[in-house]
Amino acid sequence: MKIEFNLKGKIAVVSGASRGIGESIAKTLAAHGAEVILTSRKIDALTEVEKQIIAEGGRAVSIACHNGKMDEIANLFREIEGRYGKLDILVNNAATNFYFGDVLNANEAAWDKTMEVNLKGYFFMSQYAAKLMVKSGGGAIVNVGSINGIRPAVMQGVYSITKAGVIAMTKSFAKELAPFKVRVNALLPGLTKTKFSSVMTENEELMDKVLLPMIPMRRAGEPEEMAGAVLYLVSDAASFTTGATIVVDGGALA
Repeated sequence: MKIEFNLKGKIAVVSGASRGIGESIAKTLAAHGAEVILTSRKIDALTEVEKQIIAEGGRAVSIACHNGKMDEIANLFREIEGRYGKLDILVNNAATNFYFGDVLNANEAAWDKTMEVNLKGYFFMSQYAAKLMVKSGGGAIVNVGSINGIRPAVMQGVYSITKAGVIAMTKSFAKELAPFKVRVNALLPGLTKTKFSSVMTENEELMDKVLLPMIPMRRAGEPEEMAGAVLYLVSDAASFTTGATIVVDGGALA
């Protein structure tokens, strides 16, 4: 069997594609032949990424979609079906860490907002995507979680709970969708240099004294280092891989 990473002819959706890990995933999928639908809350945040992909010879289109709003999710997939008639790949990446603080002071608004985007959004994005994939004979879904879903981080309790939910959701979808040739897996990044994590990565004292000692490789990851794992999971090279969680964390969970 030939190991193949060619995504030519594939239609892919990447949420939270305007920066960081999502941007790197979108560019990687496009570089390997997929036509990538970039989504984020605001269209303006996506246009630069779209231009860069096209300038490199790739194919991309931007569609605004708030990952926590059901009407916007429905509109997104209605447009995808009308334009392409199918969907091959979904990467759920959009996320929020609305509240950074102890669990005793987390309020309902923090809980609801984080659950809305990180878990509810992933669930219904996957549901809509899977229905399209089943119609066209199969596909691949990747949920970007976090190692916090396995080992919750202090002051990130609500966020960590949603990421644990993403792991359970991934396994549930994988079991139910396997007969329809839809594979569902999760990427669990460790500390990665993004705007999302900059409150930690740009704090030298926190990095040197607390975070880096927990990472055997003694550094934070780069967004591009996450994209390679996603490329594997959505490609034919992973044809027998479903319900898996791939940890990319510099050894933090080792």
